[in-house]
Amino acid sequence: MDDLLPPEIAEVRAVVNRFMQREVNPVMTEIETSGRFPRQLVQRAGALGLYGSTFPESVGGSGMGYLAAAVVAEELARNDARFAACSNQQSSSCPNCIYAAGTPEQVMTYVPGLLAGETIGMMSLSEAGGGSDPVGHMKTIAVRDGDVYRLTGSKMWASMANETDVGVLFAMTDPSAGARGITGFIVEPKKYPGWEARPIAMLGLSKALRTNEVFLDDFVVPVENRLGDEGQGMQIVMAALQPGRVTVAAKALGVARACLDEAAAYAKTREMRGQPIGRFQMVQADIAEMTTAIEASTALVYHAAQHLDAGLPSNRICSIAKYHASQTAKLCADRAQQIHGGYGLAEEHRISWLRAYADMFFTGEGTANVQRILIANDTLGYKDADRHHGQTGLRNAAIDDIADELQRPS
Repeated sequence: MDDLLPPEIAEVRAVVNRFMQREVNPVMTEIETSGRFPRQLVQRAGALGLYGSTFPESVGGSGMGYLAAAVVAEELARNDARFAACSNQQSSSCPNCIYAAGTPEQVMTYVPGLLAGETIGMMSLSEAGGGSDPVGHMKTIAVRDGDVYRLTGSKMWASMANETDVGVLFAMTDPSAGARGITGFIVEPKKYPGWEARPIAMLGLSKALRTNEVFLDDFVVPVENRLGDEGQGMQIVMAALQPGRVTVAAKALGVARACLDEAAAYAKTREMRGQPIGRFQMVQADIAEMTTAIEASTALVYHAAQHLDAGLPSNRICSIAKYHASQTAKLCADRAQQIHGGYGLAEEHRISWLRAYADMFFTGEGTANVQRILIANDTLGYKDADRHHGQTGLRNAAIDDIADELQRPS
């Protein structure tokens, strides 16, 4: 597939692999054992430009686009899905929300640090019981009190919330207005009181890069940290999360490739009846099925990324890519674990935790069933998946023009 990619994208893949193989892979076992957050590695990834592909140079990005971002996410996850878990917070969901809807001052204050890995990001929408209906179950309330908002409630599945420096969080400013009552906020938990993040125990997932339940007790957010206007929160979410499906799909693809790598290596070295098990037709059938699914998912993920880079309507193709790649990851994890037999359950073989990440990417950034509904409704003509193309209008086009002025010393 790299033969069809621009040379600069192939070089991006090489850069990610060198970084992971030299700096991350050798230390991840110790990091997982200690449970410490690898902040220095995140900073190093940011310094290499691994989080800035979809952002312009004016805010610290490289402007290489979504195809480059997909390749970065794919290779991060193929090498170590645990470390890849924080990349959406640094390169997609959190900075996307701020860049899409923030004032120029907010963008220049927060986005460059996130892309550089100097500040740890977070995006929190979901609440307990919400699942795929965050609006209907949102109970967190934000009340304006002079020059601050005071937030009370709780959030679920907030990745990196126990480490975050800068996050984006959504709360109700008008509970009677439904989706139109949700507002986005830039939150800084280390600056203001009332924030508690409790890591959630997740079987098979990282012990160092955690997802959390967040409790807000009169948590303070300055008015100048409101993101967009009151009631604009769901517009911001939709503008920011659609491209995030591509990077999550790319991570699922990376996990699938890692599973195939593990299965092929094991099949060539594990012997039974005097020959490698890779010589057995049942094992070969699994390997062939995995290989074919990966090729198909690769084409879809890259095609979706190219749609985004071309500015084309992309919600439909992004959903298809995310759905197919997440299915492929689960297929490959299952087949690889079967090829490993009992060893596939042993922690010393990474297939044991790759399966957990295949399940996570199957659910994250929109569950498989949500993608099915969106795709089917579009195909049946009930609801155009790309109906919102060009209507969000949130990204501030003036940012590039004033970036130099904001960065100039006073």
